[in-house]
Amino acid sequence: MDFNIIGLIKAAIINGTPLLYGTSGEILTEKSGNLNLGVEGLMFMGGAFGLMGAFVYGNAAGDNASGAVAIAIALICSFGIGCIGSLIFSFLTITLRANQNVTGLALTIFGTGVGQFVGELMRIKVGGNVTISNALKAAFADPILPKALQNIPVIGQVLFSYNLFVYLGIIMALVMAWFMKKTRKGLFLSAVGESPATADAAGINVTKYRYLATVIGGGISAVGGMVYTMTIAGSVWNHSGLSGEGWVAVALVIFCLWRPMNALWGSALFGALLILYLRLPLPFLPTQIYKIVPYIATALVLIMVSMRQRREDQPPQGLGLNYFREDR
Repeated sequence: MDFNIIGLIKAAIINGTPLLYGTSGEILTEKSGNLNLGVEGLMFMGGAFGLMGAFVYGNAAGDNASGAVAIAIALICSFGIGCIGSLIFSFLTITLRANQNVTGLALTIFGTGVGQFVGELMRIKVGGNVTISNALKAAFADPILPKALQNIPVIGQVLFSYNLFVYLGIIMALVMAWFMKKTRKGLFLSAVGESPATADAAGINVTKYRYLATVIGGGISAVGGMVYTMTIAGSVWNHSGLSGEGWVAVALVIFCLWRPMNALWGSALFGALLILYLRLPLPFLPTQIYKIVPYIATALVLIMVSMRQRREDQPPQGLGLNYFREDR
């Protein structure tokens, strides 16, 4: 059996990119103290609406369709629907103080249903598979850096042979890490997640920070669904294509210890684990065992973190707890 390590690394990074968006968005949300378990639903909606935006634009523009415009429309549609879904979640959990776990699970069911409905509606409209032109597919999935860089031995393929969303995700994670560690607003956000009562007493608007972090984080997670649909799934709507991606992203948040920088390598690792059964099949190991490895790895990290008892490795103390100002 031939085993190509360069091919595995490339596949791991490409397959891990949707997880990078889903995980980074949920890290931002959880840093505010909100636990949104609806990432699966958000990614489904992002995938469906992102494809719909590019599909409608491609049909309207015809041969004059621009790849850059299609990418911009897909990003706006996916991010926008993710923000709307997260705004509903925020209203229920922050304003009405509904249980975050139950509301997140409801968002998963709701978002999955909405995504499936939109995908099926498009399929009925066109009378077949919903996809975009080959030129637009290339704009989404083809490498964006010059061929000269890609042809550099070894490192060319590992570093310079990816689509736009890989590099955009890396930049996003770096900016998010800088924001959380080096800016005043980022430190305020962490304070809200750790102790909303203390933050409130210090004059920080807890409601505003939780709303903004949850809504923007949900939008980023939804973009991950669009990236999966437009790159890995070949810009074709598949009802079961995104199944499980959101839950893996939630597990990856824990694995990365709520740190955006860890999400950079963690997403690539989980991307490798998700496709390892295709690259290194073992006759005695069922495919289902391969697919649960990411969750086993997350459980092991949780055990190790619990044993070490380091505060910086723990989740925000206010995570999942609604804030009642009158109890302060």
